[in-house]
Amino acid sequence: RKVACIGSWHPARVGYTVPRAGQNGYHHRTQTNIKVYRVGQGSDVKNATTEYDLTEKQITPMGGFPHYGIVREDFLMVKGAVVGTKKRFVALRKSLFPQTSRSAQEQITLKFIDTSSKFGHGRFQTAKEKQNFLGSMKAN
Repeated sequence: RKVACIGSWHPARVGYTVPRAGQNGYHHRTQTNIKVYRVGQGSDVKNATTEYDLTEKQITPMGGFPHYGIVREDFLMVKGAVVGTKKRFVALRKSLFPQTSRSAQEQITLKFIDTSSKFGHGRFQTAKEKQNFLGSMKAN
């Protein structure tokens, strides 16, 4: 089974959007040279604390991640984006060859991890900071 028309005469090559045989879609996605910023434990209370920002806070932003929720398991912080929906499984493996580029060998030191709300205009990093700014409220 295959797609009958795989594109126009010119350009004389098959475009990347044309469905082809093989598992290159939903089941198997490949991304190369992903830069890992941090490997953390979900149970750690200070897993978003850095050397420069000593505030005790967790990696979960205020109100949780949109369409995901609260991070309770171990996590991996990577540069850029990961293909797919929020809860889709991602398989990782070690590189087949040693990384020799200057950007791949660069040591990363995180200075700040943003934990403000991802719904709307998040202003506060922690619930304690929000409470100090707003003062005593009826709900408290």
